[in-house]
Amino acid sequence: MSDNFESSLINLGELSKPATVLVEKISDAVGGIFKPYQIVRVAKAEAQADRVRAEGQIEISDLQRRAFHRFLEEEAKKQTNIEDITQKALPLLNEDSKPNEIEDDWITHFFDRCRLISEDEMQNLWSRLLAGEANSPGKYSKRTLSVLSDLDQYDALLFTILCSFTWELSSLPGEIHINTSLVTPLIYDERDDFYNRLGIDASVISHLATIGLIQHKHDGYRHDLSQNLFLGMGFEVRYFGKLVRVYTEGEMNEGFPIGTVMFTKSGAELSSVCGAKPIERLWEYVLDLWGNEDHVVKLDLVT
Repeated sequence: MSDNFESSLINLGELSKPATVLVEKISDAVGGIFKPYQIVRVAKAEAQADRVRAEGQIEISDLQRRAFHRFLEEEAKKQTNIEDITQKALPLLNEDSKPNEIEDDWITHFFDRCRLISEDEMQNLWSRLLAGEANSPGKYSKRTLSVLSDLDQYDALLFTILCSFTWELSSLPGEIHINTSLVTPLIYDERDDFYNRLGIDASVISHLATIGLIQHKHDGYRHDLSQNLFLGMGFEVRYFGKLVRVYTEGEMNEGFPIGTVMFTKSGAELSSVCGAKPIERLWEYVLDLWGNEDHVVKLDLVT
């Protein structure tokens, strides 16, 4: 068994420097996780016990033997999951990745949560998160890891659909009056057939709110892009590579309307790794809504 296990280990000699550092960092933090000495020791202990029993010195019951085999099989599956997730993360590392700056506690927490994940799509999600943390240490909280560990494949699918509606609002170039940016799904009315046909309805919103990925407010949220949006000011909005500049007039003390849904902190962090794809019709739908907004005077399409 140890031969088969060792044959699946990641070959450090074939990896880039950031990938090598990540593997070594993981191995150090989680106790030699790519060197399954613990499994080998248990196997050797069982073999030794067989010899001792044969000599009549102790007696091992069938129940104990089955427990040994179950333990070995379970640990082998966990080891395979850990190695698969790590292997999938390695090609996603940037050249300037900083895996050596990941906290050991974070790595321990990560693998404690993902070692039971065997489904391919869920492993892909975990691997993107691991690579993202290596590329930008501190990007993902341990709370987010716990939230992700509670998701099943259906939850992840619904969340990925929602993330297809995600836009980023930020200041115009050179403007300093706008004090923040925001990444948020733009769901203006989950009862609208437009959203329903694309997989978003009241039940989906309620479920995602229940599992801690979003917040929902029936009368909608407004984002305070600045302390006041004065005549001629505005903001930039990005949607999967497309960019539009929105110019406004008049005071907007209540902020700009951004729909009935907002990410929680964990939801916002997971939105960057869920693998969502753009919805072409959404671009036109949202711009039409904004074009009819009283305070919007101009939509300048950049890309």
